[in-house]
Amino acid sequence: YESQLDPIVINRMHSWTLHIDNADGNAVTDAEISVGGGMPQHNHGLATAPSIMAIGNGNYQLQGLRFHMMGHWELELNIASGGVEDKVVVVLDL
Repeated sequence: YESQLDPIVINRMHSWTLHIDNADGNAVTDAEISVGGGMPQHNHGLATAPSIMAIGNGNYQLQGLRFHMMGHWELELNIASGGVEDKVVVVLDL
């Protein structure tokens, strides 16, 4: 992933570009991706409902992401393509 913001800061809407390859290293162009996560220690989810759209060559744009407080965040990406499902957890300490 690559964030539009560098560094990622709190209380600012932003987007990420995600790139997905399969186990053979080939770009996955037909993935269905759902986004979840939040702050496990605070027992709450994301403050926004991010959306994802394919932009080509295994790249996807995640839009509408905002972390509303400092601390430990986990962003969960559930990915499905061709009968294969996987989950990626991105850990951020802001």
